[in-house]
Amino acid sequence: MSFFAVLFALLVEQLKPLPRENWVHETLMAWVRWTGRNFDAGQPHHTWVVWCVSVLLPSALAGGLYLLIAHYSLLLALAFDVGLLYLTLGFRQFSHYFTDIRDALERGDENEARRLLAEWRHLDASELPRTEVLRHVIEHALLAAHRHVFGVFFWFVVLSALGLGPMGAVFYRMAEFSTRYWGYRQRNTETPSNDQLLALSNRLFARIDHLPARLTAAGFAVVGNFEEAVSSWRRDATLWQHSNEGVILAAAAGAVGVQLGGAAAPGVTPDRSKTFDAGAAADIAEAQGSTAGAPAQPGHLHSVVGLVWRSVVLWMMLVALLSLANVLG
Repeated sequence: MSFFAVLFALLVEQLKPLPRENWVHETLMAWVRWTGRNFDAGQPHHTWVVWCVSVLLPSALAGGLYLLIAHYSLLLALAFDVGLLYLTLGFRQFSHYFTDIRDALERGDENEARRLLAEWRHLDASELPRTEVLRHVIEHALLAAHRHVFGVFFWFVVLSALGLGPMGAVFYRMAEFSTRYWGYRQRNTETPSNDQLLALSNRLFARIDHLPARLTAAGFAVVGNFEEAVSSWRRDATLWQHSNEGVILAAAAGAVGVQLGGAAAPGVTPDRSKTFDAGAAADIAEAQGSTAGAPAQPGHLHSVVGLVWRSVVLWMMLVALLSLANVLG
């Protein structure tokens, strides 16, 4: 049933995507803000309480509701799966920025592309040259595709196989969103924040995302240039501060033959003295801390879109085969 739930959710999202400013995002923000305000008193043990209430409580509620509904009707349980997947999984939750930036670059409006990138990722993109804008867009789009699609997909399939329905999808989404929210709050507001809470959420999400990130990278390798993807994964994954991001971006860079990385992690304006030099030799890329490959061009945006969709088809086929084997077995 997990295969049909994911398939229907993706189809519904393509036909009726959530708007850019939607009630789901506002509700999640209000929930995480409320848990932090009411359960975080600044002590180390409070960080665990806040995280468990923010992440585990909604996940357990989703799993419990699914079991209750499935007890009476499997069809309603499927509808419940599709509904929660629609809210937690999908390309259209982030792709509007990617599409708008791509359109702006194609018509030569680089200032609009920089403005949209800054709005999307909350970074200073005002002086980024065109190649760096493209690099940032590709990196953020790949990470967003993983966190909005493949990561949710993995945890949904695993816990759904255990009979817990959409619990895994809610679990991954809440863990990812909470980490992102607390990081944003620390960077962009003057409200006192608990650094230990952010550190705990980052550490736990890194563990939650460890296997999904590597499966995403493996999918990119299979549907892209396999040898280059594996080589880049082994050689360049450590260029990024966070290992989960590193394996995804390094594998994707090799799969499509694009130069990613630089003096700063995604989301941070690079040091121009290290990353804005001209040149195409591999030793320059290595000195800059980038993967091997061609500098980012508009055509790479289309290549990345194709890479992600082929990966979706790959994992959907694998889940379909596993479901068929389970039925026949």
